[in-house]
Amino acid sequence: MALVLTDDQKMIRDSADGFFKTEAPVAQHRKLRDDHDATGFDRGTWAKMAEMGFAGVLVPEEHGGAGFGHVAAGLIMEAIGRNLSAAPMLSTAVLGTTALVTGGTPEQQAKYLPLIAEGKRLFALAADEASRHSPAQVATTATPSGNGFKLNGTKGFVLDGHVADTLIVAARTAGETSDKDGITLFLVDAKSAGISTERRSLIDSRNAARVTFEDVQVDGADVLGEVGGGFAILEKMLDAGRACLAAEMLGVSSESFTRTIDYLKQREQFGQKIGSFQALQHRAAHLFCEVELARSATLRSLVALDEKDERASLFASLAKAKSGEVAKLATNEGVQMHGGIGMTDDFDIGFYMKRARAAQETFGDVAFQGDRLARMMGY
Repeated sequence: MALVLTDDQKMIRDSADGFFKTEAPVAQHRKLRDDHDATGFDRGTWAKMAEMGFAGVLVPEEHGGAGFGHVAAGLIMEAIGRNLSAAPMLSTAVLGTTALVTGGTPEQQAKYLPLIAEGKRLFALAADEASRHSPAQVATTATPSGNGFKLNGTKGFVLDGHVADTLIVAARTAGETSDKDGITLFLVDAKSAGISTERRSLIDSRNAARVTFEDVQVDGADVLGEVGGGFAILEKMLDAGRACLAAEMLGVSSESFTRTIDYLKQREQFGQKIGSFQALQHRAAHLFCEVELARSATLRSLVALDEKDERASLFASLAKAKSGEVAKLATNEGVQMHGGIGMTDDFDIGFYMKRARAAQETFGDVAFQGDRLARMMGY
């Protein structure tokens, strides 16, 4: 399989690159951080992203979206990574859309998908409860109540949960805490009685939330997919999220590499540019090769999702693991080659390191993906 972009995909890539460099550059990230912005992103920029078709990139055309597919979504996420642009792209445009397209009823799709494409409704996945990513470890309960259910439990890492209009909640209707069977997904209005939300600022200045549910009443029509069969939908959501996070980390890695090379060409020591030192040249060459390997793995995972390849989960974990490793290497090397000043606010490279660390952990770190890959391959 030739892992190359079509002309249309190249146009999307160039459009995304130009947009985020202009509308949401690293300078905006600095401002949001310095202002301690409670939202965590600029709503005006999100509205412009919707106008560009980015918010609806995965939304089918019949529901008002662009329907460009996962490769296009990955190209947008890569541009976001290059510019450290803060936006609810992952939580809403990727996870929210995937949930509705995969498990939503025609009524749910007709209600929510056009709003996602228009940038008028934000979604957040409330799944993780453990200290580390473990999607099957669900203790939150959904007990029958009237014509629906009552939710009780706490979710500890809900990306954009503090601003979401709708929460996609994984709750247990049967089975033990770690069973994959018995998990049900619900579409829950974030303003429902009994929901309390605590915003938490992450190391990369992004936001997540701790969300607690106390006797939250949901209707039977709010079930996403089948009762007890939500884990399959959750896995498809997470695979799309992992592949798109891999693309964002690819953007972080490639921009870190570019900025580091530029610095090596400018910085002088002992009367010459440090880029002329052979040891640094070797490290830069190795990093370039690693970034290109991550690019191939990421593109392959996005293509697999678009083609509904039965191995899509395998490729998603591979891409997430490889891009995570490379993002760590690229940002470490970037800071080291900049010297101690790399971690100061005089340079942006330290921001890339922080974003790489947070993205690595989200939806499973390298160890989690390695274990998942081994299990899928029968080891």
